[in-house]
Amino acid sequence: MGGSRIRAGRARPVRRAVGAALGAMLLAGCYSMPDSGDLQEVESTPRQDTQVRVFPNPPSEDATPTQIVQGFLEALTSDDPQYKTARQYLTADAARTWRPEQSTTVLADGPDAREDRPVRDDSASDVRSFRLTGTRVATVDAQRSYAPTTGEYDQLLHLTRDTENRQWRIDGVPQGIVMGKSDFERNFMSVNKYYFASNTADPAPGTPPMAVADPVYVRSHVDPTTQMVRSLLKGPSTWLKHVVRSGFPSGTALAKDAGALAPDERGKLTVPLNDRAAGAGLSRCEEMAAQLLFTLRNLSPVVEEVDLRAGKKQLCSLTQDGAESVAVRGSQRPPEYLYYLDKDRKLVRISASDPEADPEPVPGALGEGGRALRSVAVARDERTAAGVTIGGRSLYVGAMVSGGSLGEPVLRSRGKSEKDRLTTPSWDAQGGLWVADRDPERPGLYLLEKGRGEPLEVRTPGLDGRIQSVRVAADGVRIALVVEKGDQRSLLIGRIERSRPQERTDERPTVTVLELRSPAPELEQVTAMSWTGDSRLVVVGREEGGVEQMRYVDADGSTPDIPPPAALTGVKDVTASADDQVPLVAHSVDGIVRLPSGAQWQKVTQGSAPAYPG
Repeated sequence: MGGSRIRAGRARPVRRAVGAALGAMLLAGCYSMPDSGDLQEVESTPRQDTQVRVFPNPPSEDATPTQIVQGFLEALTSDDPQYKTARQYLTADAARTWRPEQSTTVLADGPDAREDRPVRDDSASDVRSFRLTGTRVATVDAQRSYAPTTGEYDQLLHLTRDTENRQWRIDGVPQGIVMGKSDFERNFMSVNKYYFASNTADPAPGTPPMAVADPVYVRSHVDPTTQMVRSLLKGPSTWLKHVVRSGFPSGTALAKDAGALAPDERGKLTVPLNDRAAGAGLSRCEEMAAQLLFTLRNLSPVVEEVDLRAGKKQLCSLTQDGAESVAVRGSQRPPEYLYYLDKDRKLVRISASDPEADPEPVPGALGEGGRALRSVAVARDERTAAGVTIGGRSLYVGAMVSGGSLGEPVLRSRGKSEKDRLTTPSWDAQGGLWVADRDPERPGLYLLEKGRGEPLEVRTPGLDGRIQSVRVAADGVRIALVVEKGDQRSLLIGRIERSRPQERTDERPTVTVLELRSPAPELEQVTAMSWTGDSRLVVVGREEGGVEQMRYVDADGSTPDIPPPAALTGVKDVTASADDQVPLVAHSVDGIVRLPSGAQWQKVTQGSAPAYPG
């Protein structure tokens, strides 16, 4: 008899689904399971309704090695909270040492399980092994952080037959879990947890801290509210921890008897914490509550208020409206205007909420025609603007007030051609202005603190290529770059770190962009991008051999579960607001166009270089 081969996620054993609306009623369905030989491939599991939870069956008596392997792989894709059923397919020792929470490996298809060394007679051996193979597309680590990956997956499952009861079980299993992409998308969802920026420019006294989104993946149908609270309390991801802080005192965790967390009928969530949080004052407690409210705001059921307790003492209570005053999220600040350049290359603006409104020149020299501009960026407070002149040689900054003058350029490029000079600038949350010089002889990334003064050259260790585009996130701690190397233009995201000499606080900081990573490695020709929402980008690019497309990409490299923007031809620029409810705007062959929610692209006006604040 030939070796057994299993395609996980194809043929399915018995499973039970429990719908929330049906209480404890069990819905059962059966699929035939052969004892050996190749399994016939059938359609992968369809996307389940969000209110349905799927549970696996334990191993049947006298299950064959093939059935044990198939049942175990199937159990990994279930909604069993602690993978208790999956552990029943393991020996006692293997079940005790297996750590499913250590990682999740996502494959293009379900893992292909083939017997490693087939035997002709089942009764002749009490050991078997199956090789699990597939093509990796991503991993989720122990912190629940997602990262795109490539390469082949190749692991062994080792089985043994108990000498007394003659039952097969797995005694050698890789740590973590593995599943196909379709099962991962059904079982997991991306949620932002929030911390506070700690490594930005010195804020003005009394300025609320800036909230920073840290995207993680949690199991969709296994009490996501409690999962997110526990993940938030454990701290930020490794990539982000250097530039953020938490309001929760070190060691804070849920109380031992906390159980599952759920809001009451009025949307109030009571969160019992351990004694580490007991000494938090009111201000600290409100920061803790704001983190929870920002983190839980998109989960269902909706949390409208958080009540924090330690022991039997109430620490504080905060509503969603109150959280907005404790800390600032980029998406809290909808833009007042959309800005662009008219036919005379002057800066004009139009109401962001009323595209039918008439455009008006921006007050100040940039709107009054002091210089013909190629590109612009408007500060997030909409009081100051920066413009790069035609040809890309000079960068000017001016206040948007009537009669304001430009003065001398704040930065000049010595590049020999337009494509070798300054990029479009970008403003961070603290009023810093970022721009790259593409001069091949002296390329660099520069920061002008508060948009003025001597440009500070930003360190970019590990950068391999020349920067073609710069966009700073609303939180001020992440930066997106389009980097050209050879004939490819790739999107990279880096972490912004600042440090000052301890002995002299009046010296300028050292600013460095570290740990650049690619959120869209398959795109080889990125032509435009912009941040949208708290941790998402809209990107225009092309895969190898493909056509130009516009898509959404999360900062961790995952693809959000939302429809991509409608197709648009000849995109030259794209801009989006941190408030993701504000329509996308692009410059295409049809001029400046906008994309209202659920609609097609609509022409706004003629012009170029559209820009929301940022």
